[in-house]
Amino acid sequence: MNEYMERIYNGIVKENPCIILMLGMCPTLAVTTSAINGLGMGLSTLAVLIFSNLIISMMRNIIPDQVRLPAYIVIVASLVTVVDLLLQAYVPSLYSALGIYIPLIVVNCIILGRAEAYANKVNPALALFDGVGMGLGFTIALTVIGIVREFLGSGSVFGLDILPEAIPSIAIFGKAPGAFLVMAILVAVLNACNVNTAANKKVEGCDGCCASCSKSCKSEEKEGTKA
Repeated sequence: MNEYMERIYNGIVKENPCIILMLGMCPTLAVTTSAINGLGMGLSTLAVLIFSNLIISMMRNIIPDQVRLPAYIVIVASLVTVVDLLLQAYVPSLYSALGIYIPLIVVNCIILGRAEAYANKVNPALALFDGVGMGLGFTIALTVIGIVREFLGSGSVFGLDILPEAIPSIAIFGKAPGAFLVMAILVAVLNACNVNTAANKKVEGCDGCCASCSKSCKSEEKEGTKA
């Protein structure tokens, strides 16, 4: 697997921002009352992640270190404003459902974290693929959580009734406690499947975030090969 495809695979599986790294929990727990809300929030974040990673990587040698984080916030805020206006114009129902959580993408720790930990250290192509991977991982996680909560909470998926009216729904899954329960189940499933990062096998004490220690992993691997 080449390094570009690895970034996508890592974002979806090994470094999934939602169910592996536990980032972006506020929108994850708040907007996933339905599958369409989770998908809409995920795709909005995906678009911002891709373009913010690309722009920040292209400008990494121009932005002074002293104003690095404020510059990132300005870039991300500009992109979020564009997404916010597009949703308001073309998908008003989704815009109303997501509400304040669209503008809050500006301070989403996934986006700023990828900018600081990865995008400003690599070439634009790698940064773009990293944005695609992390964005897809976030979108898939939110959509799955939304599907489970909507199905159990109201007996429907993407607004289509699945269960007959005779079968009662479990109302708690449409509320905040339901989001925590679904998240706990997903994390338990991943743990049962033994989903680990490649770094866990190479660097003792690794926290599982390949983006912050990939160089250490490679150096450890080379030393092991020489030995």
